[in-house]
Amino acid sequence: MFTKILIANRGEIACRVIATAKKMGIKTVAVYSDADKEARHVALADEAVHIGPAPSRESYLQAEKIIAACKQTGAQAVHPGYGFLSENEAFAKRCEDEGIAFIGPKAFSIAAMGDKIASKKLALEAKVNTIPGYNDAIAGPEQAVEIAKGIGYPVMIKASAGGGGKGLRVAFNDKEAFEGFASCQNEARNSFGDDRIFIEKFVQEPRHIEIQVLGDSHGNVIYLNERECSIQRRHQKVIEEAPSPFISDATRKAMGEQAVQLAKAVKYQSAGTVEFVVGKDQDFYFLEMNTRLQVEHPVTECITGLDLVELMIRVAAGEKLPLTQADVKRDGWAIECRINAEDPFRNFLPSTGRLVRFAPPEQSMWQGDTAHLQGVRVDTGVQDGGEIPMFYDSMIAKLIVHGRDRNDAIAKMREALNGFVIRGVSSNIPFQAALLAHPKFVTGDFNTGFIAENYGKGFFAEDVPHDDAAFLTAMAAFVRRKSRERAAGMSGQLPGYAVDAGKDYVVVTLDAAGNNRYTPVHVDEFEGETGSAQVKVGASSYVIRSKSRLNDIAITGTVNGKSFTAQVERGTPKNPLALRVQHNGTRIDALVMSPRMAELHKLMPHKAPPDMSRYVLSPMPGLLVDVAVVPGQKVQAGERVAVIEAMKMENVLFAAADGVVGKVLAAKGESLSVDQAIVEFV
Repeated sequence: MFTKILIANRGEIACRVIATAKKMGIKTVAVYSDADKEARHVALADEAVHIGPAPSRESYLQAEKIIAACKQTGAQAVHPGYGFLSENEAFAKRCEDEGIAFIGPKAFSIAAMGDKIASKKLALEAKVNTIPGYNDAIAGPEQAVEIAKGIGYPVMIKASAGGGGKGLRVAFNDKEAFEGFASCQNEARNSFGDDRIFIEKFVQEPRHIEIQVLGDSHGNVIYLNERECSIQRRHQKVIEEAPSPFISDATRKAMGEQAVQLAKAVKYQSAGTVEFVVGKDQDFYFLEMNTRLQVEHPVTECITGLDLVELMIRVAAGEKLPLTQADVKRDGWAIECRINAEDPFRNFLPSTGRLVRFAPPEQSMWQGDTAHLQGVRVDTGVQDGGEIPMFYDSMIAKLIVHGRDRNDAIAKMREALNGFVIRGVSSNIPFQAALLAHPKFVTGDFNTGFIAENYGKGFFAEDVPHDDAAFLTAMAAFVRRKSRERAAGMSGQLPGYAVDAGKDYVVVTLDAAGNNRYTPVHVDEFEGETGSAQVKVGASSYVIRSKSRLNDIAITGTVNGKSFTAQVERGTPKNPLALRVQHNGTRIDALVMSPRMAELHKLMPHKAPPDMSRYVLSPMPGLLVDVAVVPGQKVQAGERVAVIEAMKMENVLFAAADGVVGKVLAAKGESLSVDQAIVEFV
């Protein structure tokens, strides 16, 4: 076994590998860029080596620097994590040549699976289902009909040079195939000057389901069940779960066995994932193989009780797999939510900056620990007060839960999200909460088009359903009443001027447009029972009991006998006297006051926000990489004004209307904050 390994990665996956290495008694070496010198993975490792400037192409993608760090520290093996150099055939080969063990598959396996066309041919040879199709030029519509019949309807007729939805038709019968071929050919000729057409099977209501495989250097390969990864936004996975709520045991077995056949065909040694597209009738077809550890590997660890990172290390050290296919368990249900630094209400634009507060929910499962399951686990590479840099991807953490069954896992995840405190940057937690509460997600009735179908026009505050929105009003009143009780109990108050906690309040739910909602609330405390009260909101009554302190953001307790976790904080960016209450993804900003004060508050005029229509504002924090205008320049609506870059994402800003540039307020190369003015028009 190795005595020291180097982790050629950063963030949560580097921390994940370190956790297992420590359990195995193996020393670890971290590598870091300028942006990561204070990062969590650097603090956790036994040694750390600086490998260059912040951009990954100058640091984490520099194979030479990684190899040099191994030699400098005496590391015998490299774990590449995922992303960066993890599927780089040349890097794996270079490690092998230098006598450094690559904790992953052999270079020839990476090469075989890295080429999309070659991997499909290999899959066909290994008798793995691939999407049926006809890839040679088709002579005419009559031949197209014969081919379509052979493949089986429905089929997709596609222009070879197609793109942007042009030259694409779906046919469900002979007539549609005949007409669709002619239409596609004409469209392709006119749009691309290339009328070559091919036909392949159209998978209806497709799901993205992947099989985890594990192989060793002794020829043994097993599959560790499947993961359901169909909840995706722009081809990026958002929620993953294991097992899938869709496939049958027979389909699972058939997919698993085909995945093993493919892995054996490329002499696969390590953890890898075979991805399939699965149709509504459980017909499944090979997509690609990921020759590395996957982001969503923890859900497989939960249901199998295996530490995948440990097994990767053992296989790389030449050991045999310690289990056979018959030993693989499938216990309970696991779900993972990717917690990203992005603003879901601003079209998921990246959000960078300092984590003013970072307090994940309490953990009962840990990385590398397979003894404590049926709980909550947080995989992260950040800590309270840390920085989310603009140079890398937007994932802050992975929140993983393991339940008895799917409903138990969903309930655990919703409660864990309620207690996940992130301040200083925006996160996608409200979006995750909305997805988990969606009736179609709860019943398992979804496919890869789920987010596009349900949130196609964007995500808005009203898209977050709450089964009892009055509870947020009750929580605001409860916290305010407890604060008043404490104030009333302070000694030394002047007679006649002592604080009266009172029982009747009005909760003013604040609205940005000034359409505030005024809700009368009555609060009764229970004699001799601190931290409890009965709150009446209209016809609803809430008995709330909580031992949380007044300055805790995450408040836990029971409401009408059921446990809850909610977030309550004092002061909002616009009103230091307001309370911000969050629960199940829904948020309100509220003032809690006496009935007389509420009457007076209603009379206050609404102060409209300043008119910023003359300015081009930065929609996200990021680096200003280009300003395309100068003072005095005439600009037309739709003309490019500036380019901002953050987290591998480039955002081009365009002029909303015709105008003349008055001032350029930010310089190229400047780091911008959200809503910072870049250009002012006159």
